[in-house]
Amino acid sequence: AFPGCQDSQIERVSVQIGYTAYCQVIMAAWEGDFAQAQEALKEARFFDGVQNINSCVQAIGKELSAEGDGEKLLKEPDAFLSEVEAKLTPELRSTLQRMFEVRGDLVAGLGANIRAGLDYACAIRLGADAAALKEKKAKVEAPPKEDQKGSKVPVTVLTGYLGSGKTTLLNRILEENHGKRIAVIENEFGEVGIDDMLIESNPMSMEENIIEMSNGCICCTVRGDLIAGLKKLIKNSLKSNKPLDGVLIETTGLADPAPVAQTFFADDFVQKNLALDGILTLVDAKHLIMHLDEDKPEGVENEAVEQIAFADRILLNKCDLVDEAGLVEVERRIRMINKGVQIQRTVQSKVDNMDFLMGIQAFSLDKIMQMDDAFLSDQHEHQHDDRVSSVGIHMKGEIDQAKLDEWLGWFLREKGTDVFRTKGVLAVKGMKEKFVFQAVHMAFAGSPQKPWCDGEERVCKLTFIGKHLNRQELEEGFRKCLVK
Repeated sequence: AFPGCQDSQIERVSVQIGYTAYCQVIMAAWEGDFAQAQEALKEARFFDGVQNINSCVQAIGKELSAEGDGEKLLKEPDAFLSEVEAKLTPELRSTLQRMFEVRGDLVAGLGANIRAGLDYACAIRLGADAAALKEKKAKVEAPPKEDQKGSKVPVTVLTGYLGSGKTTLLNRILEENHGKRIAVIENEFGEVGIDDMLIESNPMSMEENIIEMSNGCICCTVRGDLIAGLKKLIKNSLKSNKPLDGVLIETTGLADPAPVAQTFFADDFVQKNLALDGILTLVDAKHLIMHLDEDKPEGVENEAVEQIAFADRILLNKCDLVDEAGLVEVERRIRMINKGVQIQRTVQSKVDNMDFLMGIQAFSLDKIMQMDDAFLSDQHEHQHDDRVSSVGIHMKGEIDQAKLDEWLGWFLREKGTDVFRTKGVLAVKGMKEKFVFQAVHMAFAGSPQKPWCDGEERVCKLTFIGKHLNRQELEEGFRKCLVK
């Protein structure tokens, strides 16, 4: 009997020509991928190489496993080798040793030193050149140097569910007198951009360093735009001889942080020029538990859970809306998902010490891979809840504030549970300033902000994000608020 014979054709071949020849047959299935992995390693295309080497390891694991489980050789290599090591031919043992060494080199190139050490240990166990492998293993297990990011521009991913206070925090960071040149990439889920009107630029974060991406989620549909935006920022900074001190990426409230973080390893240019400094998650203390407990369709991730799970730092925001017992319970729920994460309580996204947010060098690829072993797979997909959509309204003219208050009040009372986020910048009759309003479920707030410029067209822009939204109902209701 030959271990793991799942395919009938291979089984017939193995019976006819013996176990050694059988091993040669299964090895032929991955030789192309292995050659590509080695080539990618030579060219420092580490992410591409990981895809190839993982395919090789899974192919061998599938054939050697009694259950046909190829994933186990990747996820639990020590346990897997203990099961099959006695049955390995010298040729197959040598092949696996080379594969583990190459995989160790590839993931070490991406910065996953703990996982690289495990792969090197497996190669040593299989009889590799102990001296050379032990040297590599010792190198990845050594304490990291203080400035391990080198000349790469640090990037902070700012995430958090709809209405948690991300744009408010972003403005606080940009307004802080830190003397750093910071670029911003801002992503909105809806087709009508609102947040770009709310971001305050300053001399160190000029408009050319602010990129807006609308009508799609940064973790899936506009992910290519994220890569293009990052490349544009770096090339512009080099061309103008104005180096960036950092990049802030504000995701949509419906983004899964994993594909966003993967971007910094999947693209060669990005990987060489930028380093993921940390994932900062804002949490709405009043509404978090409701979102954590929300029933999702099969196969759909709960974004609120993912945002907490991947966080390197958490700002527990809107603490003024919840009593102490409620805050303790929210923190308990957070630690059930991400036990060791640092949490800071805030009101209106106000943080006294910016060192808690930026320059923290907190992102760990090893930690992420332990939590999500498919993180480095280029098949990593994020499926949004099809019930959730956005409706954007862009109308010329001014609105009657009394009619708006009446209509919005009715709408949020009737539909507020299903409406996650409402926000807008409006032209109100008789008001010289732009009226900015925001709502999270049924909690509503609005106030005049910057004045309209002379000659600027008076328009109203607003976005609704939620479940079961009726575009016609929203457009007709808002149109009735316009001044005739």
